[in-house]
Amino acid sequence: MPRDHPVLPFVATALAVALFSLMDALMKGASIAVGAYSALLIRSMIGTILVIPVWATTRTDRKIVPAAPILRIHLLRGAVNCAMAVLFFYSLVRLPIAEAIALSFIAPLIALFLAAVILGEKVGKQAIVASLLGLAGVGVITFTRWRSGELGLEEWKGGIALFVSACLFAWNLVLQRKIALLADPREVVLAQNGVMAAILLLFAPWFIVWPQSADLALIGVAAVLASGSMMILAWSYARAEAQVLVPIEYTGFLWAALFGWLFYAESVGLATLTGAILIVAGCLITVPRRTEQTAA
Repeated sequence: MPRDHPVLPFVATALAVALFSLMDALMKGASIAVGAYSALLIRSMIGTILVIPVWATTRTDRKIVPAAPILRIHLLRGAVNCAMAVLFFYSLVRLPIAEAIALSFIAPLIALFLAAVILGEKVGKQAIVASLLGLAGVGVITFTRWRSGELGLEEWKGGIALFVSACLFAWNLVLQRKIALLADPREVVLAQNGVMAAILLLFAPWFIVWPQSADLALIGVAAVLASGSMMILAWSYARAEAQVLVPIEYTGFLWAALFGWLFYAESVGLATLTGAILIVAGCLITVPRRTEQTAA
């Protein structure tokens, strides 16, 4: 990247986060209309079709099927992403978008402990403090909703689904570290969409609900936004350190609040804002302060 454009990765990351948040808002509407399963299946199928030409025309490796170790990670990550996304959009139907996004921010903290189990990484004092802050943030949001009597059965179901989704997302973050060292970003995006579509198609005879034209258009736009956002993030993370770009991703809460208000008349209370600040503060504590050196 040219040295005279150091700001572009930051702008690109901010744009990608905004597009992801808009995608979430559109997928919430589609999930309300046809269910989280059908909306995600169709989005994954459209996303696969969109990414195939990009991958095919830009790949340098002539192999269509990656080596077995890489393929296993693609399949595992696709399965984890599949369950994670279905649960997340299921929760979006039952919770305000900003609140769901705020609670999902706890995933990086869960990833710290999963990395210790899966990758053998050491959990330090900062990680423990960060986790306590994150749990405090979740507690503030949940306790306030409980005290106000706003937590009915559907909200509890959405909250439980969101927590499981956050745990799966944390696992996905660990797998993402592995696959990023082994595969091209375009291959990663294609594999993610393709594996998710293949898994979801297995259940289509029982659960598929075909959307009307307006909802199908929403899902199509969501697929374009999701694939484009992943490509933009891959571009920006290749040109700037992760430790300086990760904090930008928390602007997703602001976009979620805006789109939730515009599309669904959802308001953001003080408890949700306070909880989000605590969770984000915990995540920022874990951001490395210096560049990690990796083997060439």
